[in-house]
Amino acid sequence: MDIKGSVALVTGANRGIGRAFARALIEYGAAKVYAGVRDPAGVVDQGLTPLRLDVTKREQIAEAAAVADDVSIVINNAGVGGSGTGLLEGDFAAARQAMEVNYFGTWAVSRAFAPILARNGGGALVNMLSVASWVGQPGFPGYAASKSAQWSLTDALRKGLQEQGTLVVGVHSGFVDTDLSSWVDAPKITTADVAEQTMEALANDRWEVLADDETRQAKAALSQPLHAEPGR
Repeated sequence: MDIKGSVALVTGANRGIGRAFARALIEYGAAKVYAGVRDPAGVVDQGLTPLRLDVTKREQIAEAAAVADDVSIVINNAGVGGSGTGLLEGDFAAARQAMEVNYFGTWAVSRAFAPILARNGGGALVNMLSVASWVGQPGFPGYAASKSAQWSLTDALRKGLQEQGTLVVGVHSGFVDTDLSSWVDAPKITTADVAEQTMEALANDRWEVLADDETRQAKAALSQPLHAEPGR
């Protein structure tokens, strides 16, 4: 699809990957980019249109859809780590929050904006996923489970929105250099790299972005026996 002249919405756009997505859309010529955030005062980049949007609050999603009814690109980026829930200890509050934001939040925003995308010619829906969509993570099982669920949702949306002409893109990556992964001592790619690869996927009508070697290896290993230990 043609990004130039488009109108886009990015959730969680005030920092990290979301901010990189918003800036890349502007650089690629988007006419307007709504920055969906819980606190509009946190949007500091020029050229963005702040929009109050907590993806766990259905009334805010409805209000955002009423305001941003001109969008042709929606990027579901808002997410949380859920690392407060350990595999064998700790309560489930953090894991439930990860599912509520990463999975149900993406689902709710997609439901609200799918009819708008249809009215505006189909456009594109982008979901920010993870290598954890495919690789269980004992260190942060709640996050991995939410991303696995989000991947399944992305595939369902791809099939369900095909008839209305909406391109559905799943973006997978390993660790990205953001606040969310600041505690991890491991190789990381930049937010700009993820955003650039995603813009290229949109421009070339590609359904999937595998942003780094780790993710490409994990995807390739899905057909291997379980003991093959894909990814990290």
